[in-house]
Amino acid sequence: MDEQDYVVTAVRSYSSGIVGRSLNTARDQHFVIDSPTIGEALGSGEAFLAGVSSCGVTLVEGAAKTMGVPIQRMEVSIEGRRERANPTSFARIDLHFTLVGPSQEEAESVVQRYKDG
Repeated sequence: MDEQDYVVTAVRSYSSGIVGRSLNTARDQHFVIDSPTIGEALGSGEAFLAGVSSCGVTLVEGAAKTMGVPIQRMEVSIEGRRERANPTSFARIDLHFTLVGPSQEEAESVVQRYKDG
């Protein structure tokens, strides 16, 4: 594959001068992410999970549009579990899709397209 065959997403993270807090930039967007030790701003685990669930929303909406499945609205909830003794990795992640508009069969079909992605 050539370089032109890829979409590149870049984020830069910087130390903030406060241990456990990073300053982050994606394109022209700037945001703070905290470790759980601080917990004031969005946490790193939350930011990671939000990326996964927002991908679920946009990809399922796109699949529904391509497939001609009507979606009035949708919600994707995600929950990650990490062991307290080892919070650096997720032991389990559960993703739940709620779609308003399509039949059960249509909803399962567009979500399956996301899963197969």
